[in-house]
Amino acid sequence: MYEQLLSLDAITINFNEGGINAINWVLAFIMFGVALGIRPSMFKEVFSKPKSVVVGLLLQWIGLPAITFLLVSILSPWITPMVALGMLLVASCPGGNISNFMSSFSKGNVELSVSMTAVSTCTATFITPINFAFWGKMYVNLLVRKGAMTIPELTIAFWPMFWQVCLLLGIPIILGMLFTKYCPNWTEKVKKPMQGASIVFFMAMIVISFSQNFTIFINHIWYVFFIVMVHNFLALSLGYWGARAAKLPVRDRRSLTIEVGIQNSGLGLVLLFNPNIFPQEGTGGMLFITAWWGIWHIVSGLTVATLFRRKSLKDHETC
Repeated sequence: MYEQLLSLDAITINFNEGGINAINWVLAFIMFGVALGIRPSMFKEVFSKPKSVVVGLLLQWIGLPAITFLLVSILSPWITPMVALGMLLVASCPGGNISNFMSSFSKGNVELSVSMTAVSTCTATFITPINFAFWGKMYVNLLVRKGAMTIPELTIAFWPMFWQVCLLLGIPIILGMLFTKYCPNWTEKVKKPMQGASIVFFMAMIVISFSQNFTIFINHIWYVFFIVMVHNFLALSLGYWGARAAKLPVRDRRSLTIEVGIQNSGLGLVLLFNPNIFPQEGTGGMLFITAWWGIWHIVSGLTVATLFRRKSLKDHETC
């Protein structure tokens, strides 16, 4: 398995400047759509009844990267360093843009879901670079001490990633919130269509990115599939059991399960495509893990949301 995954690292995704700009615009469009559901009053709600949001953010900001680090340490004999760093990068990203729809479908607390998405997305400018730099450097240093440094020279720089996240998330979110405030009628008309369009654009971004390496992707999908499935299962479980341990209401448990399990892997991909942040050679394992997460979490999230939907909200022991 290790040798199979190691061959992924040699894969490179070549984009010219126009291609990279197109990818950036796609993610900016997706985040603009997310911001159309964010209202300043939500932040007031967060501070007036903070328990569920605080628990959720702690699980997402601290719990998920920590449990991911534990997982990659356990799997280290079977997975490559680049695959492990890809998992840590995904765990460092904010919540995904489709989590609000899934929370609504599961009959969860939509207000909580949107509030968590809003806070985690707005703070991703700081949280994502800090988390990945912390856990990534810890993992790399652990490999160096073991004498198993088989990865290319990788500088996990905070500031380049910080400014990239500012550009990709900060500006679209501000514009989206301004549209929501000053053009409420227009916002209500386009919000749901943009959610559907964002999923289509994200899938297209993945397909275009890996079209030249489709055969290699198919040959290795079973290894990547298993790793992402286990990782995503742990993320969903962390959200559910963490919320349950905090004795949150059933609707809140459902939303936190989905929020912690759905990550914005699109941001991770765009960061990986930036040569000022990551080397463009030798990081294929990170690319494949991040891209497949973006596909798999839609399947797993909808599955969990459907199971929740079929359960009664009065069933406090099983939901």
